[in-house]
Parts: sequence; structure tokens; C-alpha cells
Amino acid sequence: MPRSGAAAPGTSRTAGDSTSSSTASSGMPNRSRPIRTMSRSCSPTRWRARSRKRAGAADRSAVWSGVTVSGGVVVAMVRGGPLVPADGFSQLRGRAVLLGLFGQLDPPRPEVAEAVETCRKAGIRAVMVTGDHKVTGRAVAGMLGMAREGEISVDGPELARMSEGDLASKLDTIAVFARVHPAQKMRIVEAYQRRGDVVAMTGDGVNDAPALARADVGVAMGLTGTDVAKEAAKIIVTDDNFATIVSAVEEGRLVYRNIKKVVLYLFSTSMAEVLVLTAALVLGYPPPLAAVQILWINIVTEGTVTVNLIMERSEGDEMLQPPIPRGEPLLTAALLRRVLFMTPSIALSTFGWFVVRTSQGVPAEQVRTETFTVLAVCQWFNVLNCRSATASALNFRVLTNPWLVTGLILSNLLHMAVIFLPPLQAVFHTVAIPWKQVFAIGAAASLVLWVEEIRKWIVRRSLPRAAPAPQAPTPRA
Repeated sequence: MPRSGAAAPGTSRTAGDSTSSSTASSGMPNRSRPIRTMSRSCSPTRWRARSRKRAGAADRSAVWSGVTVSGGVVVAMVRGGPLVPADGFSQLRGRAVLLGLFGQLDPPRPEVAEAVETCRKAGIRAVMVTGDHKVTGRAVAGMLGMAREGEISVDGPELARMSEGDLASKLDTIAVFARVHPAQKMRIVEAYQRRGDVVAMTGDGVNDAPALARADVGVAMGLTGTDVAKEAAKIIVTDDNFATIVSAVEEGRLVYRNIKKVVLYLFSTSMAEVLVLTAALVLGYPPPLAAVQILWINIVTEGTVTVNLIMERSEGDEMLQPPIPRGEPLLTAALLRRVLFMTPSIALSTFGWFVVRTSQGVPAEQVRTETFTVLAVCQWFNVLNCRSATASALNFRVLTNPWLVTGLILSNLLHMAVIFLPPLQAVFHTVAIPWKQVFAIGAAASLVLWVEEIRKWIVRRSLPRAAPAPQAPTPRA
């Protein structure tokens, strides 16, 4: 039968009101045995029941083993006469009659096994901490893919006998912690933290609260969780579904990746502006950009695409990457290497255009306007570069982010207005550019795109080829 609202392992529950004589007890045989022991003073019928009980002890053990290895919990049904609730279950001791055994099974949700496998691919190890028996926990962990060959299960008494050193040395091989009490749950969390792991702990009961509070990320169940557990946790899952937690991890990785894209874009373009102005100053050229034009680049050209880059959709490999190390800076070595390609390319296009056009005797205001436009177009190409570290920008995938497409169109229209509308020309010190120069500007500004495309191509060539997908295993009954 499905396990729903059953008594906790090792406890009992009265079925019916205070006059009911039927009681259910679940858990390990040795923990439920006291209320199944019968008195010698019972009636002949009850004595015969006791005799049958003795004769069938091996059968009952076989039933218990069969249910627990399947991930279930054994419940004993006994009859013990009228009960007084205030006296507790001790009143059954010595006069309870065993009526039978049945098993409860709380089957895992179908999506949980897939979520556990997703965690494994993402470098996240899921470990079971359960109040059920070690055999039951191991069986469920095996169904979900948490416990694999060579991994072990440890119960509360075994954990208590372990020193901190023994526990630390076995953490990588322990898949299931069973029959643990609150202090042991917190000890498990701290053991993982001592070796530098980031620990997320899930729970719903009062006993889980200390571990939820101690974990780096405490996750409480919103439907079945107690108020104490919810207060101790940092996150509450409203549907009590482990797969939802995994989806949240994936979303978090996407947000973090998009933030790094924005940092890369802003840092590379800002450094290019500094490089252009510094080069002009050192080489004795007049300023290639007016102050108001630099302000426009920083506020309008960048502003119309920066926030939009945050809205990038998943690239599909977020859960195939290893976890981000604790304390990793936003500007990692990999990002700085990309900056070393992007920044010089933008600076070379912009300053190179300025030098060439100046040497050709073009009027200063037109040169400044063209240089201003080259820098803007470089930034539009560069925002396409920043969308992925390996995937080419030369595809239509940009259409999956309508916010970025809208931002690019808006930025183009505003820049054209600054160049071609007389009222804005006076404010921004611009002049109209001949249309034949517009295409030349686009070609010169695309240098940053081609440099980054070559880098991405080299990176893709160096990546190991994906192995063919394995055949799906045959579903087990």
C-alpha cells in the first residue's frame, strides 16, 4: 500500500477512537517487539496466536527483509483491547495480539532519478539522510541512482562509533546515512564543510532544523515542512520536489553566467576606450572623441544592450559544468584571456580608423564622428561575442533573446539620430557621414568579431568530442 501519513519508524499509532482495539506499529522488528509481546495469562485464543507467532518468526523476518530491500516499511497490526490515550502504548505491553504484517511503500517521483543524474553530471553529489532503516534507505537510494557500486550505507550507531577522521575518510563512499538523530545530521553537514564543500541540506521536520541552519543552503519543504524547519532554512520549496531544487540550481548557474557575460562586455569595451584615448595622448594626436560622445557611448550605446544581455537563455550546458569554486572572482583567468583579444581589437579598429582618416586630410569633425561611430559599431559586434564563450555568433540564435535584438535596433536608431539630425549634431559635435563610409566603418569595426570567432573556433577544436549517447536502460518493474 502507498505510504502516506504513516507513523514514523519505530513508533505506533492507534486506529480509531479510545475504545478501538487495533494498533499499527512500524519500524524495525526489534524496536516494535515490546508491544507485540504477549502475556502468558491471556486467553487460549490469544495463546494459540502467540504460539503461531513464535512458529512464524522466521517468516516474519523474511517479510520484513523482503519489504525493506524493496524500499518499503513494515507495519505490524496488533489487537490489545480498549486503550486509554493518556497511558500511551506501554499499556499494550504483555497483552497485544499480532494480527499481521503489511508493507508501506512511498515510491519516489519519476522525475527524481533524472534529477539525481543531472546533479551527478553537474558535479553535485546527492547523499541520502533518512530516518528509515539502513536497508530501506539503501534500496531507495539505489532506485534513484544515489547509491552506486562500492558505496556504503551507515546508520546512527555506526556513525556514533566513527571518529572525525574516519568519517572524513569515508565521506566519498557513504551514499546513505540512516537512523540519525539531529546532532548527527549537523555533524554530517559540518564534516562536508570542513573539507571545503558547499552543502545544501533538505528537510521538513523539527529535527532537521539544526542541520538546515548550519548548512550553506538550507532547503525546507513548503507543503509538509514544519514552521521551525522553514524558519531555519534559507530556501523553501513550495512543491516539495527534489527536481525543483535541481532546476533552481540550473537557473542560478544561468544567471551567474549571464552576469559574467555583462562583466566581460563592460570591462573589455571600457578598457578599449581608455586605450584609444591614451594612445592619442601619448602619440600627440588631438582627442579622437568629444567628452559628450564618450558619455553617449557609456550611457546609451552600452545601456541599451547591457541589461538585455542578462536576459540570455540557457546555452544547454549549464548542468554539464563543474561547480563554481567558493570565492571565485567574476573576472576569472578565462575572462581576462578573452579581454586580451577583445580590447586590443576594438582599440585597433577605432584608433586605426582615426589615424588613417586624419592622415588623409579629412575634416576633424567628420573624423571624430566616424571614429565615434566605429567605436559604437565595435561594441555592437562585441555584445554578440559575449553571448557565448565557445559558440559562434554567426547564426540566428540571437533571435532567441528578443530583448537584445530590440536593444541593438534601438541603439542603431539612436546613433543614426545623433549623426543625421541637426539639433543633435550641435549637441554631440557630429556631422553627417557619407553612406559609402558607413559600410567601410562596419567592415573596420567587425575586426573584434572575426578575432573572437577565430579564438572560439580554436577552442572548439581543442574540446574533446562528445561520446555517443548510451542506450537507455530497460525500465525495471
